[in-house]
Amino acid sequence: MNSHIEEEPTDGYDENGYDRPSKSQIKREMHALLDLGKQLIELSPERLKQLPLAERLYEAIREAQRTTSREGRRRQTHFVGKLMRDAPADEIRAQLDVWENGSREETAAMHRLETLRDRLLDDDEALTKLLNDNPQADVQQLRSVIRAARKEKLANAALLQGQEPQKKHYRALFQALKTLNH
Repeated sequence: MNSHIEEEPTDGYDENGYDRPSKSQIKREMHALLDLGKQLIELSPERLKQLPLAERLYEAIREAQRTTSREGRRRQTHFVGKLMRDAPADEIRAQLDVWENGSREETAAMHRLETLRDRLLDDDEALTKLLNDNPQADVQQLRSVIRAARKEKLANAALLQGQEPQKKHYRALFQALKTLNH
């Protein structure tokens, strides 16, 4: 039995016999760099300074940010896209991803703490569980903050329409939880 094993071409040519990327592949890469350039134009100067950008590219991006006319901005954006060919695109994409997803994770953590705070105000069992999960916690301080926040919540429920609710202890409880979880 003779099995036919196809070997990868090692002569520098692709499966179609071409020795360089196709025109459409080059076009896709150029559009990807243009899109990345557009993302950079939307960033603040502080964020831009944190990226590995050549001075010329940084200045071109800042110029695009200052350009108000539609056609002028379009031309400047394409110039940024052209300069992106020499930029470390993968490093830049990685940093943009960290900024975008990092903030998502922080938001999720914030929501978890808010939910925990609300449970602590409504249920003593939540405090028991919290103390079991965090034996290093200052029990007296937590009980005191929760008690004050519950009082505040009751007082706020009794307010007349138009009166400003108090949030001091509600916020203090959130900060205590934040400190506990870091």
